[in-house]
Amino acid sequence: MGPLRLLMVPGLGLGPEDWQPTIGALVRAGVGRDRLTVATLSGYGEPVRVDDPVDPRGAAGRLVEAWIRPGRRVGLLGHSSSCQVVAHAASLLPEQVVGLVLVGPTTDPRAATWPRLARRLLATAVRETPRQVPSLTRQYRRTGLRNMLRVMGVTRHDSLAATLTKLRCPVRVLRGTHDRIAPADWCASLAPSLTVAGGAHMVPMTHGELVAHEIRRFADEVPDLP
Repeated sequence: MGPLRLLMVPGLGLGPEDWQPTIGALVRAGVGRDRLTVATLSGYGEPVRVDDPVDPRGAAGRLVEAWIRPGRRVGLLGHSSSCQVVAHAASLLPEQVVGLVLVGPTTDPRAATWPRLARRLLATAVRETPRQVPSLTRQYRRTGLRNMLRVMGVTRHDSLAATLTKLRCPVRVLRGTHDRIAPADWCASLAPSLTVAGGAHMVPMTHGELVAHEIRRFADEVPDLP
């Protein structure tokens, strides 16, 4: 995998726990833990304060300011709504972001309304692994349901496809077999896309080994970093 540094942003309402199974698999595969960082932001591992930006581009600005050192080139990984955040971050730092991995990206414009989004969320939730419920409950409680709704109210209207057209770096999309939030045709329309067998929307948590394998394969395709 070379010396590639990866910066991972949790999905909406989630925290560092979102990426820990994938990080563990990467470390077991020989990737140095010092090259793997989880960046938390308002709504993505942290509560939303009154003046915090909740739109994806505003959150991307905070990501750039707080987590990416000037001159350091990185690969960015997003999950769910944070895919929109890391895509905007790549547009803000085109010389530093060498690649993107988007896992279960949002928001398919066909499901941007609350009723359609809710139907997809429910259809996906019933295919998730029940054992993750305690962890998800703790993470969602930490962020707060009101904060999550506030962020989603903005992100569901942000066009990920439009943001990606501005990027020069390579992009890989991953999704779970049963992910109705990020359906196969939507993912394929964004960038080269792969389906993680057996998973749903929470594959960084439930299928960390498979997600890590695809991340390592993608990392081999991007330039090594100093």
